[in-house]
Amino acid sequence: MLWVAEGISIADWELTEQFVRASGPGGQNVNKVSTAVELRFEAERSPHLSGPVKNRLKRLAGRRWTQEGAIVIQCDETRSQARNREIARQRLAELIQKALVAPKRRIATKPTLGSQRRRLKAKTIRGEVKSLRGKVEGEE
Repeated sequence: MLWVAEGISIADWELTEQFVRASGPGGQNVNKVSTAVELRFEAERSPHLSGPVKNRLKRLAGRRWTQEGAIVIQCDETRSQARNREIARQRLAELIQKALVAPKRRIATKPTLGSQRRRLKAKTIRGEVKSLRGKVEGEE
């Protein structure tokens, strides 16, 4: 069981973990031990998440969202398999917590009359400056 937020938890059947060999430095340890974790969460089939939350989660997950509707999180930060597993689960929980927050609706506002007048005045002044930039007709 993975606790995400108040009243929301992810069941174990929705998560699958696969341990693979990590890349990068680490010497012989990298070649022998499978420390990197690949956490897979079946988000599309999850009964614990509502439709709008799933849509936001899909947008937030980006490339980590598969065509089957699962989220795949990889972690090979540390040399410890248990720590990598913990980090991957934490990242998944943070991603779901972000998706739980519904964005505020933007309220359209009109510019004030004063700001409109200031903008138009600035435009006319700028236009006058530009009109004075023509070729100078002088004596030759």
